Amino acid sequence: MICPYCSSNETKVVDKRDSETITKRRRECLKCSKRFNTKEDVEKAELKIVKKDGRREDFSPEKIRKGIMTACEKRPINNEIINKLVSDVEEKLRKLGEKEIQTRAIGELVSEELKKIDNVAYIRFASVYRDFTDISDFKKEINQLTVIGEKK
Repeated sequence: MICPYCSSNETKVVDKRDSETITKRRRECLKCSKRFNTKEDVEKAELKIVKKDGRREDFSPEKIRKGIMTACEKRPINNEIINKLVSDVEEKLRKLGEKEIQTRAIGELVSEELKKIDNVAYIRFASVYRDFTDISDFKKEINQLTVIGEKK
């Protein structure tokens, strides 16, 4: 590491702290004895999303957050829960190890997570994601939820 004060490349690590994705190091220059901090962050692999029509675009957690927030509007779900859901979905997608992911896989993952949190938000999200065309699609999904709820 190059010292920002004297440009010497002889430094030593005095202290190191790890968080979830960042490593912070306190360094001391062996030439001028000044101290400085460095941060080391994990570089995430680029994820591409494959849309239904075959187009590809960069993965955006914000798009997922926006869809979830719309589904959760006027529901008793706070931002902390939504943020955790978004980060859980992103983590699961990255663990797949794929560079390209179908929108269908993302929709299914979000749907399953929303189902655990709030059935109304789940139905709202599913109605857009699965492109419900009429009331029978809603009835069918609600009936499945009811059957699952009775089994618990």
